[in-house]
Amino acid sequence: MEKKVKIRGLTIKDLPAIIEIDRKVLGEPRPEYWKRKIEVSEFRPPLASLVAEVEGKVIGFILGDVSGWEFGVPDNTGMIETVGVDPAFQRQGIARLLSEELIRSFKLNGVQKINTLVEWDDWDLLQFFHTMGFKRGRRVNLELDLTEQPEK
Repeated sequence: MEKKVKIRGLTIKDLPAIIEIDRKVLGEPRPEYWKRKIEVSEFRPPLASLVAEVEGKVIGFILGDVSGWEFGVPDNTGMIETVGVDPAFQRQGIARLLSEELIRSFKLNGVQKINTLVEWDDWDLLQFFHTMGFKRGRRVNLELDLTEQPEK
């Protein structure tokens, strides 16, 4: 990346840019989803949600949180919920910059472990988190597919 990337705290003003990045990545806009996510992020610890900018334009984001003992996870545990990078800026280290800054912020706020969820067959994302130092954790994700349940 030749241009200077600035990492800063996410604000509600970043909503249109995040919606657009998500639309570019997934193919359809989800404005109500992102509005709710960003409104909730304003109540989280400082710098738990960040954006990356180049020349004043938001090109990526990361949303994190610190546990409040949900699912028995101690309150010194951080969570990376989602990372998004504009396709024009992918594979240029933007996600890594965002993740490193979030990890730094978590550490300054007393977080001792960070969790995230990744689809088992998403090799690119698994490799990304592996290079960031993440390892398989002790918890197991369980799910119940209600479409496979017989009607009672």
